[in-house]
Amino acid sequence: MSIEVKDYDVRMLKTIDVVKANFASVRAGRANAGVLDRIMVEYYGTPTPLNQVASVSAPDPRTLVIQPWDATLLKAIEKAIQTSDLGINPQNDGRVIRLAFPQLTEERRKELTKQVKKYAEDGKVALRNLRREAMDDIKAAKKNSEITEDDQKNLEKELQELTDKRYKDIDELCAKKEQELMAV
Repeated sequence: MSIEVKDYDVRMLKTIDVVKANFASVRAGRANAGVLDRIMVEYYGTPTPLNQVASVSAPDPRTLVIQPWDATLLKAIEKAIQTSDLGINPQNDGRVIRLAFPQLTEERRKELTKQVKKYAEDGKVALRNLRREAMDDIKAAKKNSEITEDDQKNLEKELQELTDKRYKDIDELCAKKEQELMAV
C-alpha cells in the first residue's frame, strides 16, 4: 500500500466542487438557472431533476422562464417550486412558468450569507474528515513498516499543506459569494 497525497487531493477537489454547487444554488439578486438545480419534480411517480423535464431560460436579469417538454407537468413543477426553499411564487400561464426574482432585502441577504457560511463550514468538515482518514492511512503504513518515520513526517506535512490550501480555496469561494450577495 503506497500512500499518495495526490489521491486525497482529488477527493478534496471533489469536495470543493460540491461546495461550489451548493453556492450556485443560493440565489443572489439576479435570476440564475443554478438555483433550480436541486428542485425535483414528480414525473410518472419518480422524483426527477427539473432541468431534465423542462428548459429554463432567462429573458431578463430578474426572470426565469420554465417551459416543460410535457405540458401535463406544469402543475407538478409549480408545486415543486412552491415547496422548495426558494421563496419565490411561480406564475403559471398554462404554457410556461415564470419566476420573478425580487430585489433581496437586507434581512434576506444576511440569511443567505449565513447559509453560504454553513455550506463553507460543511465543506471544511468534509476536508477535515479526509485529512483524518489520510493521517490514519499514513500511521497504519508506518505501523506495518511500509514507510519510514521520515516518510511519515513528510507525508503528514504535505497533507497538512494541501489541506490548508483547500481550506483557503473554500474561504475564497465563500468570500466571493458573500460579496455577490451583499452587492445591491
